[in-house]
Amino acid sequence: MAESLDMKPIVQPGRELSADEKERYSRHLLIPEIDAIGQMRIVNSKVLCIGAGGLGSPTIMYLAAAGVGEIGIVDFDSVDISNLQRQIIHTQADLGKSKAQSAKEKTLALNSNVKVNLHEVRLDSSNALEIFKNYDLIIDCTDNFATRYLVNDAAALLGKPYIWGSIYRFDGQVSVFWSAAGPCYRCLHPTPPPAGSVPSCAEGGVLGAICGAIGSIQTSEAIKLITGVGESLLGNLLIFNALDTTYSKIEIKKSAHCPICNGTQQELLLDYDAFCGLPESITAEEMRQLKDFLLIDVREPEEH
Repeated sequence: MAESLDMKPIVQPGRELSADEKERYSRHLLIPEIDAIGQMRIVNSKVLCIGAGGLGSPTIMYLAAAGVGEIGIVDFDSVDISNLQRQIIHTQADLGKSKAQSAKEKTLALNSNVKVNLHEVRLDSSNALEIFKNYDLIIDCTDNFATRYLVNDAAALLGKPYIWGSIYRFDGQVSVFWSAAGPCYRCLHPTPPPAGSVPSCAEGGVLGAICGAIGSIQTSEAIKLITGVGESLLGNLLIFNALDTTYSKIEIKKSAHCPICNGTQQELLLDYDAFCGLPESITAEEMRQLKDFLLIDVREPEEH
């Protein structure tokens, strides 16, 4: 087991709680480690959730229920019927709607005291730092390696902690990365796997309930960082296997060869699609301008 770090709250207490808030968050106030001061920290916090899908759904809802004062949602996708098996923040009535908009509506319906900021853009090297800078911590609920490395590097440059989660079939993983205080994602995965070698949930499937288990842990880690209670997963990788209902921890050490932690990366932020070996993308409009090309569709019927 890695040595536990002394937990210090990353958010200062804000204003006094109103009578309505004292009643709403009364079950938090009864917890000695949180009480009124901790809840004031939560109400004063700003958390950015990247992705409003499988992991983002429970994460966003529990952040709102806990009273996080400001929640940012990054997502440019729309709701598809195949999402509803696990993305419980969306309903049938939301099909075709922006996931970010749908998530905002559910968040405010649960807790109108929360401020919700929408970032309906594809996160990339040109906008990550600008979006991240206004939040206390980042929660990565995405499902691709290019975005994971981008989130890691941008958070490290800004000195912010971020909580990472991953799901696949019956398995889930969670950790806290914070280059300023411990290892970062690159210390765990120095280089991305070969493009196409790790199937996505769309290719390999995922048990919907796993999203709730891992998303809830991501949120509890966020609350612990905000309030400074307990021991965070910084320096540890938590692995959950639903088939045999086991949790295990693996120590993550800060790597002396990590270009982010030792400051040797030449560029601030990279072209992460190229870094992960992803092919260059082309828009439908750009394709229309081509004269001679052969388009090969390798999707399975259910992926259409």
